[in-house]
Amino acid sequence: MNLPFSGAKLALFLGDDLLVIKRDDKPDIPYPGYWDLPGGGREGAESPVDCALRETLEEVGLKISPKDICWQKSYQRARGTVWFFASHQPANLVGQVELGSEGQCWQLMAPGDYCAHDLAVPHFAEQLQLYLDQLRGCA
Repeated sequence: MNLPFSGAKLALFLGDDLLVIKRDDKPDIPYPGYWDLPGGGREGAESPVDCALRETLEEVGLKISPKDICWQKSYQRARGTVWFFASHQPANLVGQVELGSEGQCWQLMAPGDYCAHDLAVPHFAEQLQLYLDQLRGCA
């Protein structure tokens, strides 16, 4: 995880559902109006985990501990390496969610519904599906 990377995302489960954020509808951003996951671009020399968790705090107001990360994977995009993490938290954290300054709204969505949604960011849905497939394989 010490190699260069461009950003990190967190599949954050509150109970059985996934916390998703509707991206702003601005033409100058990738995937305007799509359903996104907490996370974003790297700042300074932060680690991938620190990046994902900082962005989660900024975007939805939840402070997640690095020890609560249960899965991680890196993959390549045009802008470089991106990290994808998963964390499962209690459903009652939903009462602490506060939308930050980015995004139109947030909601909980069944993970399978996100993966199949026409407005899910495609490469995040793909990474989430890999994680879900691995979970099923361990059951």
